[in-house]
Amino acid sequence: METTVLNMQGAEVGKCNLPDNVFDRKPQKYLLHEVITLYMSNKRQGSANTKTRAEVSGGGKKPWKQKGTGRARHGSTRSPLWKGGGVAFGPKPRDFSKDMPRKKKQLALKQALSAQFIEGNIVIVDKFELEESKTKKLDAVLSGLKAGKKPMLVTLNRDEKITMASRNIKGFKCFLPKNLNAYDILNSTKIIFTRDAVGQLSEPSVKEQGK
Repeated sequence: METTVLNMQGAEVGKCNLPDNVFDRKPQKYLLHEVITLYMSNKRQGSANTKTRAEVSGGGKKPWKQKGTGRARHGSTRSPLWKGGGVAFGPKPRDFSKDMPRKKKQLALKQALSAQFIEGNIVIVDKFELEESKTKKLDAVLSGLKAGKKPMLVTLNRDEKITMASRNIKGFKCFLPKNLNAYDILNSTKIIFTRDAVGQLSEPSVKEQGK
């Protein structure tokens, strides 16, 4: 599968071949939905907590005698019926994490890349380098490539200048090929690959993200 290679100014400078086993997949909505649900569940902290009537303070004494007052019977002010009492069915800390077979994660990643390629959201550049770590310069490059509000850059190696320059760009993400996941791929407006990073999207590299 052949596609166009651009420079950092957005001009065409050549062609390159994309791996068919990664970019030539038919997206399956049910699988992509499953892996996105998995990713979002694993991001949940699960730390929400409320106190039951056994955990709130006070309430050791019966508010009033059982009979003769004309009021309803109560045995403790820690009851959920009382202000300051415990919560009857409130949330407690829990683990929301899920798991999925590694092969399904691999397949979902490939289908996510294929879906973005079909939509025209995959861009290949010959190189992506900054002379200095300036946010203004990086923003100008992304604008020239029409990267949108949530651009993703995939490079073979981490570049400290890009990391520093991107700190003030909202929505920008930078990944190594082995760290890609279906959720971030689908949540990006444009995925910019360097030519050498695309070469790493072979079967062994894609397997790494499923560990």
